Amino acid sequence: MSRPQEPHRPFFHFANPFRKNSHKGSQFNPKLRSLLNDFETALSKKLQKLVPNDKGDILSLSWMKLAMESLSDIHCDIKNLITELDLPMTEWDEKWMDVYLDISVKLLDISIAFTSELTRLNQGHLLLQYGLHKLESDSPELFSRASSSLNSWKQHIGSKNPRVETCLPILDNLVESLNLPKVKNSSKGKVLMRAMYGAKVATTYICSVFAAALSGSSKNLLDLTVPNTLPWAQVFSDVQNTVNVEIRNIFSCGKFTDVRELDAVDACVKELSTLLQDGVGTSERESFKNSVSDLRKTEEKLSQGLDNLLKVIDSFFKVVLMGRDALLCNLRKAGGAVPDSVIGKNV
Repeated sequence: MSRPQEPHRPFFHFANPFRKNSHKGSQFNPKLRSLLNDFETALSKKLQKLVPNDKGDILSLSWMKLAMESLSDIHCDIKNLITELDLPMTEWDEKWMDVYLDISVKLLDISIAFTSELTRLNQGHLLLQYGLHKLESDSPELFSRASSSLNSWKQHIGSKNPRVETCLPILDNLVESLNLPKVKNSSKGKVLMRAMYGAKVATTYICSVFAAALSGSSKNLLDLTVPNTLPWAQVFSDVQNTVNVEIRNIFSCGKFTDVRELDAVDACVKELSTLLQDGVGTSERESFKNSVSDLRKTEEKLSQGLDNLLKVIDSFFKVVLMGRDALLCNLRKAGGAVPDSVIGKNV
């Protein structure tokens, strides 16, 4: 999809909410420190996986699947950490609940937007299947129908999805929420907020990558700066720099689409459309058959990749929803009130 070059979004800097405090009692006890270290070490490893050996894999459906699987794992780690901290709901600060619940509803919204667009892209499968059926019939009188089907696919893929347009304001809200509330007189609360900060940074960034790829707009791609005192900060910075440079290179080429498998199908469709327009004579017959075979292979890879990614996003949606529901359920059991900020937002 050809597009004008868009300006980069500015770097977002955040004050360090975890400055070391020298006051007595500010240090974590060994158990809490171990829990936090385990979470942040796991976070670093999950982030590191997002830098592939071949940069050409970035924005492939398999890479996007890996990124979303990493997010699901990170949010499962948060859920497990909450259990390990054994922090009674009666000791939860309302601001902590606001942070968790408000973020979760935004993630559910953006997951729905991603699912909507991937489902729309997958619907083009039927148009390609119809076109391939006519092309593989080896009947020239059916080629015009095949050509029409291929053109319909291009129009379908090139159309805009209003749901994807909702990603930008959601991302802006997630960025604003990265300034976490200060925690006083609760070592467990400090561990939870610091872990949630890491999860939120990773989630916000990866969601921005998805939003950029699926919208075809680089304005959705974020550049985040985190405190360098955090043990995972350098890994995150390296991942972000590597991925963003590659994605912006893809955007600068003005391709029809930014998703690798989708671009491969588009290249095959263009080649076949040219052959059909010029006419398939005896001398072009072998080249024509090879092009049809290439389209069949790339289309199958695209369809399978979209199906797999949709399943992973659905799993992420369920992880976020279950975590949110569990917190609300525990809050009600403890006799607490649901924070005003989330009343009316329950999914």
